[in-house]
Amino acid sequence: MKPQISVLTLGVDDLERSLNFYKDGLGLPTKGIIGREFESGAVAFFDLQSGLKLAIWQRKDIAHDTSLNQTPKSPTEFTIGHNVGSKEDVDSVMEEARKAGAIITVHAHDTFWGGYSGYFQDPDGHLWEVVWNPAWETTE
Repeated sequence: MKPQISVLTLGVDDLERSLNFYKDGLGLPTKGIIGREFESGAVAFFDLQSGLKLAIWQRKDIAHDTSLNQTPKSPTEFTIGHNVGSKEDVDSVMEEARKAGAIITVHAHDTFWGGYSGYFQDPDGHLWEVVWNPAWETTE
């Protein structure tokens, strides 16, 4: 398989609440909810870096589309890493997330490997790590 991931989809319980968190709280660009005219089709896409999108789709609709039973949530199954250019940027994004209603699970701190990071959960419990890695360059 050639690695070409273009969309990361998060299952959510309340599409409007999650749209507001990502659009208004974190400032991610979106055209809003589309596909309402289709049963189980309402979804919102957010533009990330070139060629990558974040989607939010109701968990019940993912279960329907995949013919799987909806299972209990577990925030420790998946994390999203948001790499930034400095320690100050980590602090800034963590504060922005907190103001948007995120739950801060780990406050920003120096890591054992020489970086700086913190974790927050979105309204559906998805874990985001905001991280500065001195060995990685970021494009902002």
